[in-house]
Amino acid sequence: MEAIRQNGKIILHSDDGTGMKMIFKNLTGRNFQGQEYAEHIRHIAIGEMGFSPSIIEHCRDGEVIGKGKIM
Repeated sequence: MEAIRQNGKIILHSDDGTGMKMIFKNLTGRNFQGQEYAEHIRHIAIGEMGFSPSIIEHCRDGEVIGKGKIM
């Protein structure tokens, strides 16, 4: 299982890992930046997904494999 956690709480998960790496990169600004990133975070990540601006973790089978910050 892959998951994205924030403050120790699983916000998103996938049993087969599908899309978690891409979603993590989108949330942490690695796939796009600037105004496009700001709009994505404001409307999608915070508004619809329930994230808040802070550190998130990409986990696989309970182990942290990446950390990033939602701005």
